[in-house]
Amino acid sequence: MADDSGEPGRLAGTARPAAGENRVSTAGQVRYAAEWLELREPADARARSGELLAPLTAHLAQAPSATGRTVVHDLGCGTGSMGRWLAARLPGPQHWILHDRDPELLRLAAAGMPDTAADGSPVTVRTRQGDITQLRAADLDGASLVTASALLDLLTADEVDAFATACVRARCPALLALSVVGRVGLDPADPLDTELTAAFNAHQRRVHGSRHLLGPDAADAAARVFRRRGAQVWSRPSPWRLGAGQEALLRRWLTEWVAAAVEQQPELGPRADAYLRRRSRSCAAGRLRAVVHHGDLLALPAAPGGTPV
Repeated sequence: MADDSGEPGRLAGTARPAAGENRVSTAGQVRYAAEWLELREPADARARSGELLAPLTAHLAQAPSATGRTVVHDLGCGTGSMGRWLAARLPGPQHWILHDRDPELLRLAAAGMPDTAADGSPVTVRTRQGDITQLRAADLDGASLVTASALLDLLTADEVDAFATACVRARCPALLALSVVGRVGLDPADPLDTELTAAFNAHQRRVHGSRHLLGPDAADAAARVFRRRGAQVWSRPSPWRLGAGQEALLRRWLTEWVAAAVEQQPELGPRADAYLRRRSRSCAAGRLRAVVHHGDLLALPAAPGGTPV
């Protein structure tokens, strides 16, 4: 589904190309998406909240799968960074079902998955191509866990409601990582930072076709929907912290963050060009720091008596 955080944007189930491109359809775009996802994966791994693993692992231990293995549906998997991060941190046999619209990204994700879990148990993989905005509870039959990275911000309110409802009806927990929350901190500060942030956030909340995207409001919206459906929800920050030694990612993120802001508010263009030149010089000199704020969310379903298991 999504990828967010002030980066190149993607729609449901696709990998994220440049700002303003909304689907991955050509070979060139797929290569672009894969290269971008590879570039950001180390920052994603550092940012993901390890605090959510304890309640998740406890839940999985108390609600074992009938098949004896943890069945994970990874939605909008891209090149598989969530699977590479999480599979090696969960104990026991695992079976991952990777969902994305793009067959080439699915191929890359499946090839890159680890073979073993935290305790050396086997990890197996299959792929499923399709539009994950159409996910229903029946699609999660037998699932132990639903995961996604940078997904929520490119959903509508109705899609978030349907997604949370599907998880709760399937009695399946959801671990939703790296959702954009609309805050960026840059050091040193620049007078244009605030305007660009506001324009970028408006771009994230844009109307795409008939779909009104939630953007930085999505994580809070999802938490409310899950709670309304009776789930127990944990939220934790998962910021990117970029600086010296990460110039390639910082420069790429900055360029496309500005591009999305200008796409939303074209009158910023001349000032944004000068801003980007200033920032690029600082980045090249190793003086620029950025904190790109995200949030992680874990929702656990309630037990039949009303208590989350």
